[in-house]
Amino acid sequence: MVTSQAIERTAELIKKSKHAIAITGAGMSAESGIPTYRGKGGLWTSLGEPDPRSYDTFLVDPKSWWEKSMGSKEIEESEPRQRFRRALESGKPNAGHYALAHLEQIGLIKHTITQNVDGLHRMAGSRQLSEIHGNRLLLRCMDCSLRLPRAEFRIRKMPPLCPECGGIIKGDGVMFGEPIPCDVLSRCLEETKKTDCVLVLGTSGTVYPAAGLPLEAKDRGACLIEINLNTTPISDISDISLRLPTGEALPLIATRIIKELSVG
Repeated sequence: MVTSQAIERTAELIKKSKHAIAITGAGMSAESGIPTYRGKGGLWTSLGEPDPRSYDTFLVDPKSWWEKSMGSKEIEESEPRQRFRRALESGKPNAGHYALAHLEQIGLIKHTITQNVDGLHRMAGSRQLSEIHGNRLLLRCMDCSLRLPRAEFRIRKMPPLCPECGGIIKGDGVMFGEPIPCDVLSRCLEETKKTDCVLVLGTSGTVYPAAGLPLEAKDRGACLIEINLNTTPISDISDISLRLPTGEALPLIATRIIKELSVG
């Protein structure tokens, strides 16, 4: 299928769907200049993957973990980590993020599940959102799951405690070895059960549990629309595979849908 036909067919499937959702990955963030973790130029490719026991280390002594974390600003960072941090801090939503948020605002994308921790979907205006690996800009209570803006939270003691229930606060980002927060995972599974159309955007489809969601949706009869520059494990079972950047494809799809809705 040529690109123009694939765009037209994708717009048609989304418009006709009753509960379309999106699942996004590092490819969308890469288009905003944020390096991936794995692959060529990735942070973990350069430095090696983090300690798989990092969550257990936090649980054993959260006070020491926080003290080291707060003191790490004084420790000289490696050049790859500096580059990654600067990219995160300066990253802005791209045209794909805004197009996806607009599709939500007009009622066609019911929910977005993202593996990215950069917060760009929120910045672009997505509100029906599950950040399956957390959000670097938030803190989370380990007991009641209250989430708080990191920049607004004043740390008065170590470890910081939840203002609502007194539980221990940690960063919202999911550590190695840490289970996906129950409230987020439950919502992801609920949306996957309801969907009849899934946009799989810029994700390699190899990191679970997110990688299993398109497969489950397909088994339940949903159509799969993949937008990715590279082939992935779900390419062969996708109803449509667009080999375009999401920042190029999503605005074209949104424009097509809006044009058809205005004519209709």
